[in-house]
Amino acid sequence: MTDVKHVETLAGLAPRGRDAHKGDFGRVLVVGGSAGMIGAPALAATAGLRGGAGLVTLAVPAMVQQSVAMLCECATSARLACDADGQLTAGAVGQFARLAAEADVLAVGPGMNVGTPQADIVRVALNQTLPLVLDADGLNNLAKIDNWPALRQGPVILTPHPGEFSRLTGRSVGEIQADRQAAVLAAMEAWSADGSVVLVLKGAGTIVTDGKWLYVNSTGNPGMATGGSGDVLTGLIAGLVACGLEPFDAACLGAHLHGRAGDLAAEELSQTAMIASDLLDYLPYAIKEFEG
Repeated sequence: MTDVKHVETLAGLAPRGRDAHKGDFGRVLVVGGSAGMIGAPALAATAGLRGGAGLVTLAVPAMVQQSVAMLCECATSARLACDADGQLTAGAVGQFARLAAEADVLAVGPGMNVGTPQADIVRVALNQTLPLVLDADGLNNLAKIDNWPALRQGPVILTPHPGEFSRLTGRSVGEIQADRQAAVLAAMEAWSADGSVVLVLKGAGTIVTDGKWLYVNSTGNPGMATGGSGDVLTGLIAGLVACGLEPFDAACLGAHLHGRAGDLAAEELSQTAMIASDLLDYLPYAIKEFEG
């Protein structure tokens, strides 16, 4: 039986000690980006920092590394092997594995594109014992990996929208949307029996479940239906995990804060004019409000 979690019971972040330093709050490695998709990993990295991570590193194709780095000046960055079109090549897989060895949390997928090297990076990520957040093309590559749950060595947080969830499960978007709770619980039965996979089905009333607990988010608005919003959620959840929250708690709190930032932005800017980077500006107010 799946128990329901309510917003009043969401775990929060512990107060920081006066002698704290950046190494106390975790290292997030964001992997993604491609030619034409430089904003996605930068949004995720900045959200990771807004979520409290002490250090964030961007691993992106060498061709776009400088451009991505300029969009997120508070993160460090690493160049991954790519071809003349800015798409990752086989050499990027080993580079990613070496970078992952120095991280505490992995966030893989924003703007990454789909292909053999990208799928191999997802396989390597699954084989790590680190918490892993998969979104966007991380999920699209995951859908091409047979029996991926058998490869998993650590906790995984999946953050699909209905289309990505459809590719992962083989169910139509219409079937998923007709009964979102039934769809996520059925997927969890197939993917994880021990609560170490967390599923975040995005949309109006985002659902978070680990198969044991279920949370339905009530914050957010249609203005958040804009490119890049999901990348912000990916990084935010990764940052909360880096700060010490358990994956399920981080996913629930991330969904709540992400939506609340959108609500605060809409109050000031309107739903129509809101863009994803506005969520980054309003996350501090959402976090402060939640912390009381």
